[in-house]
Amino acid sequence: MSLSRASLLAVFTSACGGSFDKPMTLGGVTIPAERLNRGKAAYTQYCRACHGDHGDGTGPASYGLRPPPRDFTAGTFKFAHVSSGQLPTDADFVRIVKGGLHGTAMLAWDVPDATLLDIIQYVKTFSPRWKTETPGTPITPGPDPWGPARKAEAVARGAKLYHGLAQCLQCHAAYETRAQIYADSKELTGNGTTELRANPYEPELKESDYADRHYPPNPDGTYPKLKLLPPDFLLNDARSGSRVTDLYLTIASGVGGTAMPSWKLSLPEADLWALAYYVRSLVEMKDTPRAEALRQALASQPPWKPPAEVTAATGGT
Repeated sequence: MSLSRASLLAVFTSACGGSFDKPMTLGGVTIPAERLNRGKAAYTQYCRACHGDHGDGTGPASYGLRPPPRDFTAGTFKFAHVSSGQLPTDADFVRIVKGGLHGTAMLAWDVPDATLLDIIQYVKTFSPRWKTETPGTPITPGPDPWGPARKAEAVARGAKLYHGLAQCLQCHAAYETRAQIYADSKELTGNGTTELRANPYEPELKESDYADRHYPPNPDGTYPKLKLLPPDFLLNDARSGSRVTDLYLTIASGVGGTAMPSWKLSLPEADLWALAYYVRSLVEMKDTPRAEALRQALASQPPWKPPAEVTAATGGT
């Protein structure tokens, strides 16, 4: 015996504790109850196993997944193309669901467009942020000033920015010698970087804003915060895409809830693109003999001390 669409809707909505009987204003838009009920039914079918009945990331399939599924109740999202910390647009949700997040259990889902848009509206009911805030303004890339003809120049500029100005190596791995890092920072800031992490050639574990509900709560009722390891671009996938434009948008937008800030207003457009080209060059090198040779060269570099600053006071020239 087959069930009608209406019967299926009734089954799915009752499974998670009732249905909606009135519209809700979410993200500044009024969503009809009928649409929220359709979204709830589709969420139960497609998303509940990982994200849970209550959207808190504790579905039956979530245990043991690292990183754990997103907790929608917090209203914090990593890979939206808006300034870090702002609510995502519907287009951000569509992109992530359709494309997946590389290196995670969030695979690309071929959900029908109309169904996916219903799910997105229902997901917004999990966090109170959607009742009082609206999505951020989408960040769009400016014109690429480099292009394929100037790719090598862009990569070289991006390497200097990565190590010498933006200081990406404070969280991510470094890919230059200590001497070159010093030279880059000296050139771009006037002060050579001499204080590096104990091992700048490995990424450093960073605390995030994301709670892990798979552990018992703290005495104050909060949950332990997840510590996240920034990607090593010679080893790890770029989660939200590895095309130059994808990387530009991640750098410009930042990664919500983590130590990765939005760089859109902090660097000129040409430098944002140069950083994207440089990271792309590392991604292209991943799993190649060149990557292993670079790692070995950095691991075996001789001891290095920064040059003594020569000043007029000491009679130097």
